Amino acid sequence: MMVLLMVAAALASPPDLERLLDRFDEMFESTGTYAELEIEVVKPEKTRTMALETWSQGEEKALIIITAPSRDAGTATLRVGRNLWNYLPRISRTIRVPPSMMLGSWMGTDLTNDDLVQESSVRDDYTAEIVGHQDDPAGWEVQLRVRPDVVGLWSRIDIIFSEADELPMVARYYDRKDRLARTMRFEELRDVGGRRVPTLLTVIPEREKGQETRVRYRRIDFDLDLDDRRFSLAELERSR
Repeated sequence: MMVLLMVAAALASPPDLERLLDRFDEMFESTGTYAELEIEVVKPEKTRTMALETWSQGEEKALIIITAPSRDAGTATLRVGRNLWNYLPRISRTIRVPPSMMLGSWMGTDLTNDDLVQESSVRDDYTAEIVGHQDDPAGWEVQLRVRPDVVGLWSRIDIIFSEADELPMVARYYDRKDRLARTMRFEELRDVGGRRVPTLLTVIPEREKGQETRVRYRRIDFDLDLDDRRFSLAELERSR
């Protein structure tokens, strides 16, 4: 039976690559998206949890506000195009994040600033090919190689897409020396607003033993009519 399954997988036609890239880039994207998230940062010495609200418009605009714990509440991140700002309520200051910091850690998690605001695009920043079918987990593997003119942290990303719904299950990120740096798992698929999306993302750094970051979507609303004024520096500072 196992041999027959392997033969069937080998004979199956691979999915459309462009469609897979779109699914990855646009999983949580719409004309107007609102979400409530819980981020849990697990380290050997302690675990801490944050609650967030996020709003976004397509690829260009995103606002993220921390609502808990109280010591971090009001801290916010705004992205408009390729510009990124952080508002720090403790000192009542707005700080522009330079491009060189896009791949830095966000709030001490295993996520980068870029992960949160999704500035980079697998379609625009990488060349892609389907390298074959694999069994653990079962799905199609897409290998992304960074384009020569793109400055960033990753040289390569390998993504396994499921056969059933063509959604990502696992993504492995390799640093500029082509070493595995982190693994991201996409789990707990649910039907939300007419689309199927993972509601739990787990980021596991390769060189930090016993550490991981879990992002859980508590609520997602798609295709909302959001006011453009929400994505402004004035709104960012009002988030406190």
